[in-house]
Amino acid sequence: MRNKNNKHLGIEVEAELHGKLKYIAKYEDRSINGQILYLIRKCIKEFEEQNGEIKTEA
Repeated sequence: MRNKNNKHLGIEVEAELHGKLKYIAKYEDRSINGQILYLIRKCIKEFEEQNGEIKTEA
């Protein structure tokens, strides 16, 4: 069941990009959604390491 506190993010990607993302996700034993979340978290972590913690209201 979906967590109602989570935000939904709909994106459109090119078929080739989707295929490559699907391949990597399967290789790393993740769903595509899990792979996207992993990459977002990695990006935020790297940004905060270089620029400091991001403060949010959420």
